[in-house]
Amino acid sequence: MKDLPFILPKFEPGWVWLAGAGPGDPALLTLGSAHGLRHADVVVYDALVNPEILKLAPESAELEYAGKRGGKPSVKQVGISERLVELAKSGKRVLRLKGGDPFVFGRGAEECMVLVNAGVKFRIIPGITAGVGGLAYAGIPMTTRGTNTAVTFITGHTASGDVPDNINWQALAEGSPVMIFYMAAKHLGQISSQLIKAGRNADEPVAILQKATFPEQVVLETTLGSCNDDLKRAGLTPPVLIVVGPVVSLRKTLNWLGD
Repeated sequence: MKDLPFILPKFEPGWVWLAGAGPGDPALLTLGSAHGLRHADVVVYDALVNPEILKLAPESAELEYAGKRGGKPSVKQVGISERLVELAKSGKRVLRLKGGDPFVFGRGAEECMVLVNAGVKFRIIPGITAGVGGLAYAGIPMTTRGTNTAVTFITGHTASGDVPDNINWQALAEGSPVMIFYMAAKHLGQISSQLIKAGRNADEPVAILQKATFPEQVVLETTLGSCNDDLKRAGLTPPVLIVVGPVVSLRKTLNWLGD
């Protein structure tokens, strides 16, 4: 590879880099994350990281799976954080590779707090979150001058697995023309009902994205009133991304992948 015309940070032993792997397509990996992968001694990676991306790590690097999936046996968060500290204090260059962006509905901040308390140095390398990259690959713009001047990212469930109880549905429905829900498939019926009750039109366009940016990407176009039934009928399983708002209608023109 030709030398880059700028200097990337040196990955020092004893450091942890928390890096975003993007939503799936390796083409969306940032230079910073790729640089970290190529110089890591250990890569601690999540369930949503595309295995193709891990091939950038050197053959000498240890690859440690630390994925967590709802409803399935998973590594406990405290164990992951403690492992990062242990590896760093042993002098390893540790890359904590997370799907999407480390700080968007992930546990990146919690892991950083543990590192801070343990005196471990770290660097944050942002990644392209699914709400940005996934929409682009579905041909759905987050904003256009003709549709919306605001967009809201919302998690579909809390750490306990319930619908967040601190959402002001009325304010959300009235104030955000476009809403992007992460991890909301399980509670989509309740979420859509809340939005309709708060004044959103049942005929409002909705898109449900599965395997966003992967070759197997599926985009289901539906409406707010029927999205939950259509999701079940289509057999789409989590994780999915759900987009509500007028921008979904632009997909018929901007669907550059042609799926």
